[in-house]
Amino acid sequence: MENSYVLYHDQIIKDGSISVDPEDRGYLFGDGIYEVVFVYDKKPFAFHEHFTRFEQSAEKLELAMPYDISTFKKLTEELISRNNIINGMVYIQMTRGVAPRNHLYERNMQSIVSGFAKSVSLDNIAASQSSGIATYLTEDIRWLRCDIKSLNLLGNVMAKRRAADFDCQEAIQHRDGTVTEGSSSNVFIVKNGTLKTHPSTNLILNGITRQIVIKLAQENGITVIEEAFSVDDLLNADEVFITSTTMEVTPVIKLLGSASKSYDIGPVTTKLQDHFKKQIKKNTSVVN
Repeated sequence: MENSYVLYHDQIIKDGSISVDPEDRGYLFGDGIYEVVFVYDKKPFAFHEHFTRFEQSAEKLELAMPYDISTFKKLTEELISRNNIINGMVYIQMTRGVAPRNHLYERNMQSIVSGFAKSVSLDNIAASQSSGIATYLTEDIRWLRCDIKSLNLLGNVMAKRRAADFDCQEAIQHRDGTVTEGSSSNVFIVKNGTLKTHPSTNLILNGITRQIVIKLAQENGITVIEEAFSVDDLLNADEVFITSTTMEVTPVIKLLGSASKSYDIGPVTTKLQDHFKKQIKKNTSVVN
């Protein structure tokens, strides 16, 4: 039976047999971090990259890592196996732990790890990649440490809801006219064959798919510029696409919101989609 087992601490146990302590700081303050790893053909993709970032997020928030990356990998693989996931995703989160409610946290608390796995239809992803998606341009109202993959996602959630209200599948956010990223993705534009995306600063999450796509572009003769670009640049782009763990490389065909524009699915986007698919096949043909 799929989705019947969850991760709690270092154990894979039956779903429904755990509870959240009301004084868990993740529940009270969003004081924690997470990662989402995609599963292709029963194997986690780019696992090491995801959990290297997980370690980095933990360090930035002074969260104690209870296990090393190899232990997290073993637990993730067991979660995939016990839930019979062929293609899907694994969500792993870690909170600072349980303590009487106080804004001031204590260092070196006992972190609490939990997680789950579920199947995802690759057909749905393929459909979006083939037809493209609509996006909604909105102001970026989030905090200033977007480089940390924290549980504090309320700004992202609000942007995603706003986009959905206008029949858009993603929000594209900007700070005072500078495009940052999507509500759950990174944003790329193409102009005259050159790829541009916001640099990896505190204003965006350095997405794992983003990193892979940049490397693939460079290896295949596509010029990549990591620098801030404006809403005007977005409106004048030849191609626009987003990247994320669950959306891979997905073209944007429409922009609504505080500005509007339609785009074609261009050759750079389709080329990178093809290279990314090959990378998936390459990395899942053997056990990572």
